[in-house]
Amino acid sequence: MWRIGQLARMVGVSERTLRHYDKIGLLVPASVDGLTGYRWYGVAELSRLERIRGLQRLGLPLRQIADLLDAPEPQVRQALAEIVTGIQRDIAALAATAAHAQDHLTTPMSILPQQATVGPRHLSVRRLRVAHPAELAGLCATPPATLLTWLDGPPTGRFTAAVTTDRADGRLTLQTRSVVRAIVPPSVGVVRAGQDLFGWLNRHRLAVAGLTVEDHLIDADGAHATTLEVPVADEAPPRTYMTRC
Repeated sequence: MWRIGQLARMVGVSERTLRHYDKIGLLVPASVDGLTGYRWYGVAELSRLERIRGLQRLGLPLRQIADLLDAPEPQVRQALAEIVTGIQRDIAALAATAAHAQDHLTTPMSILPQQATVGPRHLSVRRLRVAHPAELAGLCATPPATLLTWLDGPPTGRFTAAVTTDRADGRLTLQTRSVVRAIVPPSVGVVRAGQDLFGWLNRHRLAVAGLTVEDHLIDADGAHATTLEVPVADEAPPRTYMTRC
């Protein structure tokens, strides 16, 4: 039999750790001297402690170790498989974060695009036939709340756009979709932000998959903000190019 200090030195843990294991019921001493309070450990406790430490090295938290310490091997293997899956998911998320940060360092951006899933929107719009993107400025003397464009490639002729209106000239529904969204800083301007956004999509192999939406927002204090929202897919359907008022 060994006292707590002897066992701690044998295994390479602290006495404080062993007391904590005793407190939570993970490793109870074989006996406790009623007069001195000394904890005594035997071979069974030594083996149990080594199993605890082995499961810790495999990434299991103490709470889960307590549930698995006396479980059959298939149950332990299932728990480890779930740990591995979680680690791989975390690694993938960290790799994606690093890639986005590296992209921003390599190619200076005026915006910080974010991927999201957005719900459906129902809009009343007025459709426009436009010969050149520059015409939008004249057609929209006051910026609309929302501008939409749908194009299959760079505008080389007349194309269709739409602006929101109070009149029910036409109803347009945007379904739930995956998008890349960016807030345009007031000092940047939508044209440059749009170019940066589409460059970002190309570098990340995301294809435009529907209507590009440009929302003009004004808060109660009169502050303005513009958001760009581009639906995306992993494959490459016909591309949408953004125009603006």
